[in-house]
Amino acid sequence: MENGGGEAIYLFCFARSIPDQVMAGADGIDHHPLFLHRFADIAAILSKVPLEDFCGPEASARMQDLNWIGPRVCRHEKAVEQAMRYSPVLPARFGTLFSSLDSLEKLAETHHQTISRFLDQVADKEEWAIKGLLDRDKAKEKFISLSLSGKSGHLDSLPPGMRYLQQQRIRAGVEKELNSWVKKICEGVENGLSNYASEVCKRKVFNLEAAGGAKDMILNWAFLVPRKAREDFSARIDRENADRLDCGLAFELSGPWPPYSFAPSLELGPGT
Repeated sequence: MENGGGEAIYLFCFARSIPDQVMAGADGIDHHPLFLHRFADIAAILSKVPLEDFCGPEASARMQDLNWIGPRVCRHEKAVEQAMRYSPVLPARFGTLFSSLDSLEKLAETHHQTISRFLDQVADKEEWAIKGLLDRDKAKEKFISLSLSGKSGHLDSLPPGMRYLQQQRIRAGVEKELNSWVKKICEGVENGLSNYASEVCKRKVFNLEAAGGAKDMILNWAFLVPRKAREDFSARIDRENADRLDCGLAFELSGPWPPYSFAPSLELGPGT
């Protein structure tokens, strides 16, 4: 979009048929009302926004201001989740703007087949997020304890000096053993959960320790799960966590979310 004053059309998501009254009275990003715009068998959930909020030098600074962007991201998410109660959705990224309804219709016409196929693909499905969190210190101590206890008889028979060296070697080897164990466990969990899901997406892993967290994020997955499999999917996570209560490894489940991780990229093109 070109910079300038005035208003822009803000896209929340594409959907199938949604009753008009569902959007009536609902707020968009900046308390402009939501509205539907239909073309063929697809509906777009939209609102108007001040163009200067998202375009221009000052907009770049706003996008780095959590106090400004946080509430608007929440309103974006709320609108998409509201639509998701009535229809499968193809969620748009925060800040997707169009200069006019005509430019939106051009995009929808160009990508109609892709949008329609995706809406069919995610019908009666939900995105569930899983983060693997490792308390590395706790896991190391568990492995060290197991290794030492398994060799206690041999260690007790050694002179003190040799016993100390053997114990240090065991401790030094724990890191490699731990990494192999974590990799094996994660592969098994992924394979097990895939039985309940139609797709899996491996997303960027964030460094929680750098942000002051006590645990490492070792995986960040998204699964597209049929609603009828939701309970079995959740129960599988519960079982995986119960098996490792004292090992420092836990799988954190959240959702359901709109299917952001599986949505196709729609090229907007210049001047939209």
